[in-house]
Amino acid sequence: MRIGVFICHCGSNIGGTVDCAKVAETARAYPDVVYAVDLMYSCAEPGQAAIEAAIHEHKLDGVVVASCSPRMHEPTFRRTVERAGLNRYMFEMANIREHVSWIGKDKVANTNKAAELVEMAVAKLRNDKPLFSKSFDINKRVLIIGGGVAGIQAALDCADGGVPVVLVERQPTIGGKMAKLDKTFPTVDCSACILGPKMVDVAQHPNITLYAMSEVEDVSGYVGNFTVKIRKRATYVDWSLCTGCGACTEKCPSKKTPDAFNEFTGPTTAINIAFPQAIPKKAVINPEYCRQMTKGKCGVCAKVCPTGAIKYDMQDEVVTEEVGCIVAATGYDLMDWTIYEQYGGGKYPDVITSLQYERLLSASGPTEGHIKRPSDGKEPQSVVFIQCVGSRDKSIGRPYCSGFCCMYTAKQAVLTKDHIPTSQSYVFYMDIRAPSKLYDEFTRRAIEEYGTEYIRGRVSKIYPDGNGQYIVKGVDTLLGQPVEIRADLVVLAVGIEASKGSPQLAEKLRISYDSYGFFMESHPKLKPVETNTAGVFLAGVCQGTKDIPSSVSQGSAAAAKVLALFARDKLENDPQIAQVDNKRCVACGKCIRCCPFGAITEVEFRGEKKAQVIETVCQGCGVCTSTCPQGAIQLSHATDNQILAEVNALCQC
Repeated sequence: MRIGVFICHCGSNIGGTVDCAKVAETARAYPDVVYAVDLMYSCAEPGQAAIEAAIHEHKLDGVVVASCSPRMHEPTFRRTVERAGLNRYMFEMANIREHVSWIGKDKVANTNKAAELVEMAVAKLRNDKPLFSKSFDINKRVLIIGGGVAGIQAALDCADGGVPVVLVERQPTIGGKMAKLDKTFPTVDCSACILGPKMVDVAQHPNITLYAMSEVEDVSGYVGNFTVKIRKRATYVDWSLCTGCGACTEKCPSKKTPDAFNEFTGPTTAINIAFPQAIPKKAVINPEYCRQMTKGKCGVCAKVCPTGAIKYDMQDEVVTEEVGCIVAATGYDLMDWTIYEQYGGGKYPDVITSLQYERLLSASGPTEGHIKRPSDGKEPQSVVFIQCVGSRDKSIGRPYCSGFCCMYTAKQAVLTKDHIPTSQSYVFYMDIRAPSKLYDEFTRRAIEEYGTEYIRGRVSKIYPDGNGQYIVKGVDTLLGQPVEIRADLVVLAVGIEASKGSPQLAEKLRISYDSYGFFMESHPKLKPVETNTAGVFLAGVCQGTKDIPSSVSQGSAAAAKVLALFARDKLENDPQIAQVDNKRCVACGKCIRCCPFGAITEVEFRGEKKAQVIETVCQGCGVCTSTCPQGAIQLSHATDNQILAEVNALCQC
């Protein structure tokens, strides 16, 4: 075997604390190494050209590059050796940046360690074998989970690109949280006016199949060929017959049903349509409050429905869809702010969340756009906004910033003054975060033009004064003195968290999620919309906190990834997968039970049951390899012999 070794300086990232020339000199003495050199930037075009030239000149059949993280640049170097005529898996990479130069300043020790890592890589390469991918057909349909603004944007972009879209939304209508907003910052334009046309486009687009009031129940398969089971929850109204006329909602006698769309700021009827611009504009019965379904006495909606759409005996339905890739756009929920007892813990009617305030501001809300105190219906004159309620708070396990609370608080202060010119707004804040276009200018406008008083400091307590107002006690950290404000209404900028059920969905999609429930991207900078599971992409707040423009941008980015994937007629699998040695397999089934991707099945082999790996499903995680008691499963490109060769090389150093 003829091996070439290339040591990268990476400028001063590696070269500053590692003697790269000496590492290259040391590597020349390793078995089968016929060429070793140090390069300034091996990932740059001249560095790759040097590697290709060395492969041809020295007739190399294996290459080791010692540089930075394989996660970042291994695909780059694999393409390089492949262009030079080598099999891409006859390449090994030693990480001497993150594992050496960035963790110590002792140049001698670092140089020795770098040389040892290179020797381990050479030892493994000597045991490597060429691997080859297999091609398979692709189903050019996409599933998008979540009908918020990110999911809508992704769906429309994919559909406009000619890709059939299956859009699944858990609620009775698409639109997500944006549909609940009155206005958007920093332009203060109507949220429904922006979102409404896009929602209509989804409903009317010939390439989009919409499943509202539905959830993904199971996902199987692999990139290019996913099989998805979708549970369509019973609405007790036949949507194929419902015209959205609203006759049933007008006559329904159960008028005290909690209204989830309006954030429980007012009641609704047991059968209702979420809001006037809902898509689909279809009625849904809440079975917990419907008199016919709880007491067996009513049936008014069925009597007045002109199309006979009411179906009290409707059951859930499970449908199966075949798709080639999946986009998760599940959005967010507000955290449970009632844990803050100092703010009343949800007991004070006039201490409300920012989203509830949006519904009071909205013309389609319970007060038809008139700001009224929930307790007595009076117009508030003093409104206090409290920021970071559940954000940047380590004491409740949420140290992260929710990202857009500063801006919507400024927007709500501006709108309050527009609705009630005689009112005064106060904002308690920690820091103002307004980094995007026109954001800082908008915040200054709220202060300078609308007279909003910003107070830097935390609120320690809120309590009623006995005369219909609330005492808001806090501290002004800039003046260094306590503050007390009498408020008619208190609005809490409640922090966000991952959408309910996100961890469970992540397990179905076989993707990672962080400690807060947000889905993990493959790489925070280079692959922000991709996951470590091929064919599954992310869009919007499900990946992390972001505002509407960022969510829309990521929705389009995810759609671009889908279209790029579907530009090919066939895909290739990664050959770094598990392989079963039938002679050693005893059919214990442990590998089948432990595989997180469902990639192992049981088959008949010469009259005996044996484990078999489904090559297109296997992701090469290696869990089965470490679980098998017989050592009957080996992971290609990470076999026991290859790993032991590295260990032996290290022990001999």
